Amino acid sequence: MRYAEATDLTLRYGEPELLRLTDLTGSGVVDTAACNVALDDASALIDGYLAGRYPLPLLHVPTALVPICCDIARHRLYGEQAPEQIAKRYDAALAFLKSVGKGELALGLAADGETLESQNLAQLTSDGRVFGRSSGGFI
Repeated sequence: MRYAEATDLTLRYGEPELLRLTDLTGSGVVDTAACNVALDDASALIDGYLAGRYPLPLLHVPTALVPICCDIARHRLYGEQAPEQIAKRYDAALAFLKSVGKGELALGLAADGETLESQNLAQLTSDGRVFGRSSGGFI
């Protein structure tokens, strides 16, 4: 299961950068196949961290995994020439995945891979009226 698509890479990093990284033939078009290989590699790496906590494949892609997958795939596309900023984002993505694997962070999924419903609802209470007809406007 792929956690992000080539369109996610384009939205996050822009077509000019992907063109520079994937257009090895000079056709002027982003090589979607190269993007998909990097995304598949990134997704396989993510699966390695999730396998101990969640049944794979996940039924739904958690929103938190899309940028993680994109950062890892981007790092893969750069290869050994990844700039420092991209290497830091890659390291941060791996740290996030390690925390998920240890159970320190959750993806909002149940043990069976289903998305959990949130029950965190706001509750408001009041001490009653301060001003009323019987108080005459005085406390």
